[in-house]
Amino acid sequence: AGARAAVGRIARAARRGNPLLEVETGAAVHELLVALRRARADIAPDGDPVLQALARDAFRHLSVAEHAARHGMTPAELRTAVRRGAGCSPKDYLLGIRLGRAKELLAATELPVAAVARRVGYDDPAYFSRLFTRRVGTAPVRFRAQQGRAVPGGWSQQIPDPDHPPILRSSEAGGPGPAA
Repeated sequence: AGARAAVGRIARAARRGNPLLEVETGAAVHELLVALRRARADIAPDGDPVLQALARDAFRHLSVAEHAARHGMTPAELRTAVRRGAGCSPKDYLLGIRLGRAKELLAATELPVAAVARRVGYDDPAYFSRLFTRRVGTAPVRFRAQQGRAVPGGWSQQIPDPDHPPILRSSEAGGPGPAA
């Protein structure tokens, strides 16, 4: 069921005229991979409570050991649980969540890179920029420019609802702008 839902989100994100195509499809593909990994590991489709808690706390300044202690686990037990559920280490899982949110903010808002860094849990914008560049393959400012986020109708000021993202109309249908 989780994989089907992710495929549905990929299909919705890949529709013609979606200004956030890359961001939304990338996030949906990540969800699909996690859903498939969970299915393979026989984890309940509603998700692993440890992964849900890590995702909820991803933007807090906590070490892996502190995350483990919050769940009454040792760091080794947390690593095993996250690897079983998500197929990666806790640090990589948290980093993926943080960078995914940073991509959303960069693509959908005009927040300065320093503000995006703070919102996703990094106090040092220079460190965030280096990390983002190393992991994503492009600098945050360049990523933002590549997303073409200056969407007619003011959508560039909003973070879109993933279930009802903005759609650009063709020029024949009354000019560009978000569809209702």
